[in-house]
Amino acid sequence: MLKHLMRESRTSRRGFLLGATGTAAALVVGFRPTSEPLAAGDAKMVHNPFVKITPDNVVTVVAKHFEMGQGTTTGLPTLVAEELDADWDQVAVEWAPADAKVYNNLHWGEAQGTGGSSAIANSFMQYRQAGAAARDILVRAAAGAWKVPASEVRAEKGRLFHDASGQSASFGEMVEHASGLEAVAEPQLKDPSQFTLIGKRIPRKDTAAKTNGEAIFAMDVRIPDMVTAVLQRPPRFGGKVASFDATEAMKVRGVVDVKSIDSAVVVYASNTWAAIKGRDALSIEWDESAAETRGSEEIFAEYEALAKQPGAVARQDGDVGTALAQASKKVSGTFRFPYLAHAPMEPLNCVIRVDGQSAEVWTGSQFPSMEQGVTATILGLKPEQVKIHTVYAGGSFGRRATPNADYVGEAAMAAKAIDGRSPVHLVWTREDDIKGGFYRPLNLHHVEAGIDDQGQPSAWHQRIVGQSILAGTPFEGFLVKDGIDATSVEGAQNLGYDVPNITVDLHSPKVGIPVLWWRAVGHTHTGYSTEVIIDMLAEAAGQDPVEYRLKQMKNHPRHTGVLQLAAEKANWGSDLPEGWARGVAVHESFNSYVAQVAEVAREDDGSIKVKRIVCAVDCGLVINPDVVVAQMESGIVYGLGTAIRNAVTLDGGEVEQDNFPVYDPLRISEMPEIEVHIVNSTEAPTGVGEPGTPPVAPAVANAIHAAIGKRIFTLPFSESGVEVA
Repeated sequence: MLKHLMRESRTSRRGFLLGATGTAAALVVGFRPTSEPLAAGDAKMVHNPFVKITPDNVVTVVAKHFEMGQGTTTGLPTLVAEELDADWDQVAVEWAPADAKVYNNLHWGEAQGTGGSSAIANSFMQYRQAGAAARDILVRAAAGAWKVPASEVRAEKGRLFHDASGQSASFGEMVEHASGLEAVAEPQLKDPSQFTLIGKRIPRKDTAAKTNGEAIFAMDVRIPDMVTAVLQRPPRFGGKVASFDATEAMKVRGVVDVKSIDSAVVVYASNTWAAIKGRDALSIEWDESAAETRGSEEIFAEYEALAKQPGAVARQDGDVGTALAQASKKVSGTFRFPYLAHAPMEPLNCVIRVDGQSAEVWTGSQFPSMEQGVTATILGLKPEQVKIHTVYAGGSFGRRATPNADYVGEAAMAAKAIDGRSPVHLVWTREDDIKGGFYRPLNLHHVEAGIDDQGQPSAWHQRIVGQSILAGTPFEGFLVKDGIDATSVEGAQNLGYDVPNITVDLHSPKVGIPVLWWRAVGHTHTGYSTEVIIDMLAEAAGQDPVEYRLKQMKNHPRHTGVLQLAAEKANWGSDLPEGWARGVAVHESFNSYVAQVAEVAREDDGSIKVKRIVCAVDCGLVINPDVVVAQMESGIVYGLGTAIRNAVTLDGGEVEQDNFPVYDPLRISEMPEIEVHIVNSTEAPTGVGEPGTPPVAPAVANAIHAAIGKRIFTLPFSESGVEVA
């Protein structure tokens, strides 16, 4: 049996509810998140539905997590279909409405949203139980209709069978019979040995629509009388509009209005191009008295000064000072990590329609609770008066999950400024996106570590300096404790190596640059610094990097498992062509474990070419291997491109980058060969959207050191004088 699938911290006893919509038009099955037993009459309610079955034999799974490419519209339906014994071809998907009371992320409390690689992890039991409850009801309905024992009725691929009498029916044909039945509180789940869909490579539900153009993104939404709006925001964060002149903007054909909102000027037009041209024609005076005016190097200088002073202690074991003084050998490094943009393929945009009593928003909604609440506040409505229509999102990497619902809030303000007379499609350009803030924070780490006479790590002191992502947000109260932002120290505070003396401390300076979680959040910098330092310790001890890591991870079996698998599949230790070298890294994030071996080659011109990445992942029980492989590949590509050359830099407070020519993603011609190997596991499922990203940069950096003898402490690699072709 699967281990730990009923952990109290994630799943409490749930009651299932059944109801009919219309006149027995559909069977609706869901769950009520409560540890209390069902009260009399509750079973007649339609409450938090996750499964809908209609007479036309369509099984619709209501997905509480949206799809931004990570595969939730395949993973969640798989869980339901498995326990329901539905045929995969009869399964459809729709997104849940904004309702945090019934569609909450179980890891977050009463908040609805997608992030932290939590979609499958927090929904695994919930959606399986919903499917099992629906199957149980259908089986009992068939038994009643056929007047046979329910124990003799079986479900298979969307049909019900009674083999002894030869009777059968589709799910849809049993909906009316089932609509009056009550669901059991604890439906029987399958043993994993019975799985026919979970763990199998079944087709994604979004592939066809995204291939033939039927998939609807916010950019595709069109409403009668809709106007397009673009905003001119201040050139420096913290600036405000002092005055503006829209005379020339209003002369642009298609421009219909110009308004000032908050700290920006909105240009409304009949189409996007006209709106952009109208914005270009604006004349604006900015009040920058409260703006951030420092450049990147000035901020780094402040961070370097802070790194020489003790910070708030996130972890302290033993006596690091004494252990460092007594170390046989010591290594150290000061690591610099730049601001990074998310740069999703589909720039931020949404559509809003407002009247005096309600509002509707169409967007790739990553945080429906936040977007609903912010929109309601701006428009003077109650949250329940704001309807969120979730559509596909063309990527996010964290950018759409802002604690202030920034671009949705802008759309609400833009609609309010024209008294809701037209629906508004707010569009960010690529330049708006790269220059518009909410970056992965700029960070500086200083790490000192030592080994004893046997080469074992004896001391580790890691000081981290970087902005708090959580400060000033609704999450601060429960994720910032004693001055420690959990997202700043994750991956270092819980270092996956056994070191008897360790201190991790933190400075969280105030900087006027908006920052946000970025794919894998704090692990993107802690994973790099820790894996480069452990490699340096292995070198100081004169030991093989893989063997050295394995010795320090004896109490971390899942770290060990992925490292051994990656090393085996990469033929670690075997001969390579002349000029080639290997590097390795292993890291745990979001409860998943990933090890990667990178192979690089020194080219004739002195540049480095990344030839191959071998990845091993342990994410617990796998729902769909293809999705896991795709997400590992995606995380590797995303992390590698930024490590090679990407940075958001400031000059006098202004962002210097504005589009892909100067914030260049990895190109197809630069793609290494990637292999992904999955550890067989019976642990509860964990995330795959983010954990593939942290190990790739240190694995490549360690390979570069093996190839040319240079350690890279400043990212991107190009800033350290290493050209990666």
